Amino acid sequence: MSRLGTLDLSLALSRDEEAERLEAAQRRLLELRLRLAGVLGEDEPGPAVCVLFEGWDAAGKGGAIKRLVAPLDPRHVRVVTFAAPSEYERRHHFLWRFFGALPARGEMSVLDRSWYGRVLVERVERLVGEEVWRRAYEEIASFERSLVLEGTVLIKFWLHISSREQLKRFMAREADPLKSWKLTGEDWRNRDRRADYEQAVEDMLRWTDLPHAPWHLIEGDSKRYARVKVAETVVAELEAVVGR
Repeated sequence: MSRLGTLDLSLALSRDEEAERLEAAQRRLLELRLRLAGVLGEDEPGPAVCVLFEGWDAAGKGGAIKRLVAPLDPRHVRVVTFAAPSEYERRHHFLWRFFGALPARGEMSVLDRSWYGRVLVERVERLVGEEVWRRAYEEIASFERSLVLEGTVLIKFWLHISSREQLKRFMAREADPLKSWKLTGEDWRNRDRRADYEQAVEDMLRWTDLPHAPWHLIEGDSKRYARVKVAETVVAELEAVVGR
């Protein structure tokens, strides 16, 4: 069975459960961030923290990121969103444009989309040749290994939703004048090629879910469940580094 097929998308939380667990995770995350920034405890800054989000269109990445960073001082965290590379960026190695978003020691960066575009959209839409995207698995693995060896805490999320839930969210966006801007013809076209994207995701997991940089798969049909699991996962990863 595929990795995505093993996820239980029926997992959900009530509004009260979400509020209680999210508040606890956010408070703990704030404490950990202040410690890593050198504000609490030791004066020396801790390791850099890079949280990376990938997932289906309308999977809830924005909502999860919003709640993850809400309690944090903006001096200690920044969110960077990546779209298609510009013409100038395409003239560089594909990893080049991400270096400026990487956090320094004591800092935290949250990436909405990432270098995995090379083996997802660029592969499926044939924006690069097969030799290029196949080579990218090793390039990405080496890049992430170097970050981790330098001390970066790298946390990677894939937000997964069912095709039915995605359609429901697309239609809701289309009907809401304040959210319709989020939905484009490209989103519908990507949806039509979901099977191709699923294969690309499975291959991505196969080649880049590694001990030094594992993927955390998030069951996202329930936004409440996904938001809490993301926050609690980040807390657990940071506690593993700085202690409880």
